[in-house]
Amino acid sequence: MRSVRDRARPLSVARQLLILQLVVFTVMAVVAGILFVLDERREADDATAREVTEIADTFAQFPEVAQGIAASDADGDLQVRAEKVRTSTGVDFVVVMGRDEIRLTHPTREEIRRPYTGHTEPARAGETFTETYTGSLGPSIRAVAPVYDEADDLVGFVSVGVTRTRIWQEFVTGLPTILGVVAAGVAVSAAGAYLIARRFRRQTLGLDARQLRTLYEHHDAVLHSIGEGLLVLDTESPTPRIEVVNDEARRLLDLQRAGPVPFDALPATLRDAVTRRDVRDEIHVTVDRVLLVNSDAVRWDGRTLGTVVTLRDHTELRGVLGELDAVKSLAESLRAQAHESANRLHTIITMVELGRTTEAVAFATDELAMSQALIDRLTSSVREPALVALLLGKTADASDRGVELTITEDTALESTPPMSTRDLVTLVGNLVDNAIDAARTSEEQWVEVGIRQDESTMIIEVADSGPGMSAETLARATTRGYSTKSDHHGLGLALVNGLVGRYRGALRTEPSLGSMVVVEIPLGRAEPGEGA
Repeated sequence: MRSVRDRARPLSVARQLLILQLVVFTVMAVVAGILFVLDERREADDATAREVTEIADTFAQFPEVAQGIAASDADGDLQVRAEKVRTSTGVDFVVVMGRDEIRLTHPTREEIRRPYTGHTEPARAGETFTETYTGSLGPSIRAVAPVYDEADDLVGFVSVGVTRTRIWQEFVTGLPTILGVVAAGVAVSAAGAYLIARRFRRQTLGLDARQLRTLYEHHDAVLHSIGEGLLVLDTESPTPRIEVVNDEARRLLDLQRAGPVPFDALPATLRDAVTRRDVRDEIHVTVDRVLLVNSDAVRWDGRTLGTVVTLRDHTELRGVLGELDAVKSLAESLRAQAHESANRLHTIITMVELGRTTEAVAFATDELAMSQALIDRLTSSVREPALVALLLGKTADASDRGVELTITEDTALESTPPMSTRDLVTLVGNLVDNAIDAARTSEEQWVEVGIRQDESTMIIEVADSGPGMSAETLARATTRGYSTKSDHHGLGLALVNGLVGRYRGALRTEPSLGSMVVVEIPLGRAEPGEGA
C-alpha cells in the first residue's frame, strides 16, 4: 500500500504537460466544433434562403398563378399547383395571395382566405426578398415574390418558406458526422499529446518541476564551487560545441568570464585532447600554466551524449618539483662528493701510513682545489643560491651518467634575475636535462652551460654534443603542448617555451655552433603572464 507521502507526490513535468495539452486540445476541439456547428447553421439558413427565393421567383412567373389570383381561385387549380410545388420541392408552405394579402393557397385549409402574416412591402416595389418570420406554422425562413399579369400589372404575391423546425431536423441528421470529426480531432490530439509527453518524460527523467529546479540549482552551485576546471562538450555533432564551462575552467584557460564559449576559443593544444575520450592524466602546457587533463564519454541508456573534460592546475606543483629537483641534484652532488671524499681520505691515510707524507699533502691539496674551484667560482659569480645548487647538482648527475658538464668561465648572474627563482630553476633545469639526454646519444658526451647578463638581457646558452635541432624541429618541440610521461621531464621544451613567453623572451637555436639552444630574457620587470 502506498503511503500518504507517495500519494501526495507532485506530478512530473511530463504528466503536467500531458494534462495541460489534453485540456487545451479538448477545449480547442469543442470550441472548433461549436464554431463549426454555428457556421453550418448559418450555411443552412443561407442555402434555405436561396432555395425558397428560386422557388418563389419561378412559381410567380407561371401564367396560371396570375390567372388564378385574378379569378380568386381559392379552392381550384391554384391550390393543387401550390401543393404540387410544395411536395416536390420539400418546402413547408407555398402561399399565393392577392394584392389585398388574403391567402388563396395554404397547406392548412383553415388558413385559406385569411390574411397573410408577414411583410410584402419590398415585393410591392417589385423586389423578391427573404425574411425570418413567425407565422401560422411557426418560425420560418420565407421568400416573397411579386406576381404580374400579362399587362405587367402587380396582381399578387407568392410566399415560399421552410420552418425552423425542419431546418433543425435536417441539421441534426448531419450532427453525428460533426461530432465524429470533433471526437476524432480530440483523439488525435490526445495521442499526439501522449507521445509528446512520453518523449518529454524521457528527457526530464520523470522529474517534477520542483525536482528539476532543485537539480538545476545544485548543478549551478557545483559548477561554481568545484575546484577543478570542467568542460562538457557535444562531440556527437559535426562541429564540436562547448555546452558547459565552469568558472575554474574559464580562469585556467583564460576564457571570457561570461557567455557561451566557442570551441575555437580553446588553446590549440587542447582541442584534440578534449574531443578524444578516455584521456588519463595527460599534461598540457599553455602560455602560463601546466594542466592535467582527463576526459570521459557521457553515456545514458547506451547512447553517447558527449564528453566531459576536467582540468587540474599543476603549475605550482611543477614549480615545486623543479625546486625539489634542484635540491635532489644538490643532495646527489653532496653524496657523490662525500663518497669521493671518503675515497680520497682513505688514500691519504694509506699514503701517510706508508710514510709518503709529502705526496699525501700534495694529493689532498690538489683534490681540494679541483673540487672547490667550481663551487667558489659559482658562488662568487652567481648570486642566486638555488641556481648554484642546480648547476652543481646537474654537474654531478651528468658525471654519474657519463656526460661531462662544463660551466663556462663567463657565467655570472646578479642577485636580482628578471624572473622568479622557481621559474629560473625550471627553465635552466629543463634545458640542461634535454642537453644531457641529447649528449648521451653521441660518442663525445659533453654539455656546456653558460648564463650571463648584459645591460638589457639575461642570456642562457646550453650546448651539447648531440645531433642538434633545426628551427623547424625546435618549433615542433615547443608547440607540442602535451606529454604522457609520468615525470615533468617529459614536458621538455614545451615548459621552457611557456616560461620564455611569459617573460616576453626569445627561444632559438644557434646553427653556427651545431647543437645549441639560446634563451634571451629581457631585464625589464615584466610580470609573468604579460608575454605573448
